[in-house]
Amino acid sequence: MEKFLYGSGHLTCSIALAIAKGDIKGEISAQVKADINRSAAYVRQIVERGQVVYGINTGFGPLCTTLIDADQTQLLQENILKSHAVGMGEPIANDLAKVMLILKVHALAKGFSGVQYSTIERIIWHIEQNVVPVVPKQGSVGASGDLAPLSHLFLPLIGLGKVSVNGEIYATDTILAKHGLKPVHLGAKEGLALINGTQFMAAHGVKAVSEFNRVLQNADIIAALMIEGLNGSIKPFFSELHELRPHAGNRYVASNIHSLLYGSAILESHKDCSRVQDPDSLRCIPQVHGASRNAWLHLKETIELEINSVTDNPVIINDELTISGGSFHGQSIALPLDYATLAVSEIGNISDRRVYLSLEGQTNGVPKLLMKSTGLNSGFMILQYSTAAIASENKGLCFPASADSIPTSLGQEDHVSMGSISGRKLLQVIDNVDKILSIELLCAAQAKDYHHPLQSTPALEAVHERVRQFIPHIESDQPMETLLSNALELVKSGELISLRRRSNPQKAITMELIERFDTF
Repeated sequence: MEKFLYGSGHLTCSIALAIAKGDIKGEISAQVKADINRSAAYVRQIVERGQVVYGINTGFGPLCTTLIDADQTQLLQENILKSHAVGMGEPIANDLAKVMLILKVHALAKGFSGVQYSTIERIIWHIEQNVVPVVPKQGSVGASGDLAPLSHLFLPLIGLGKVSVNGEIYATDTILAKHGLKPVHLGAKEGLALINGTQFMAAHGVKAVSEFNRVLQNADIIAALMIEGLNGSIKPFFSELHELRPHAGNRYVASNIHSLLYGSAILESHKDCSRVQDPDSLRCIPQVHGASRNAWLHLKETIELEINSVTDNPVIINDELTISGGSFHGQSIALPLDYATLAVSEIGNISDRRVYLSLEGQTNGVPKLLMKSTGLNSGFMILQYSTAAIASENKGLCFPASADSIPTSLGQEDHVSMGSISGRKLLQVIDNVDKILSIELLCAAQAKDYHHPLQSTPALEAVHERVRQFIPHIESDQPMETLLSNALELVKSGELISLRRRSNPQKAITMELIERFDTF
């Protein structure tokens, strides 16, 4: 099995997700273990000589001037987990909670947090045994770190809280007893190091980088299928045009769509038609999808910088220097998370416009409402109502959470990022856009049928054939629920992307663009 070295390796979003799935094993090298032990020794030395350091021998937040006796430091660290575990709402998905554990191990293993090696070992045990802490989704303001969710995440270390095992929820002490384990005894600063950080926000960002990428790949494929169905032109995707306005995302999308369409008999059949230009939802795909790709790239780069950083407070540089700063503050990722929410919503907006366009039945070679016999039949009319409703819902979710800040901790933490809300909203909008794209897929496949027996390219024919294995061509009204579910499953599975890559390996796209937009 492939291995990743916590604390010294470069963690990417894909590696974090692979560790969570069990496809990669995370380990700690001898050198990193030595760094962890040295940092923990610094903390012990600080306690022994009575040096006043925030969170080691003081209270927290507005209690930062309250000194704590040396013999009470362990109780102080356990109390912070208990008092701060005040999250509300439904639990986050297990995969997100597991990614949080992975991100925290990597950050602590950098050797600047003063935690014991044995504590990190226990967290790794939770990861490898799939004993996943139950973490409520609400309660973090994104500074001073994701305090509430991280407290829930690490209550199991001291034998408290709940864990999920094989989909069932148990009290932590029950599971520890089953495995013959006892709660961890936290040392000075450890409780604070565990809950100070951006791992809740960042875990949402890690998952969003993967899911958003899938949305973008699907959007290009489905849009190309719709271009074929509506007799659209290939010219807006010529490289000569995009070299004159060379935004990287635009160039990638133009090349991607061009490679999907080039050589199509359907395109060849109407190359001399009288249409001067296509509506914007077809010819501006590189500009709209491309802008969203640029936003994805910014999110990926920012999240991957964050998950390879030390984000707790205070930071232990050595036994003489500790710094109480603001590395826990989530603003750095809250803004890109909000930007990405807007960017993915726009993919849904333009997809809805293409669905609407497919129903017009004017000069695009398909019947009105995508059925030959309408009147008695309503055809695909109401599908666009659904895309419109979901697209409108997304617009409400696009208000940036990071534009707000409510003072907390009696004013000690008087500016917060609200990045946890940004991350949650982003995943919600991604889920909504999947639904819009699944409806466009259904409409595009129906439109393409009307050009039979003309063939498209191998990639689009493979996609169309796969759709037809689950969703038949329709010429009379019928319940759509199962068909929509099947389309959504195809979109979420990533299968269309795999089909496209096997049938057409993106030869027209430069390696530079592939490396930027196809890897994470």
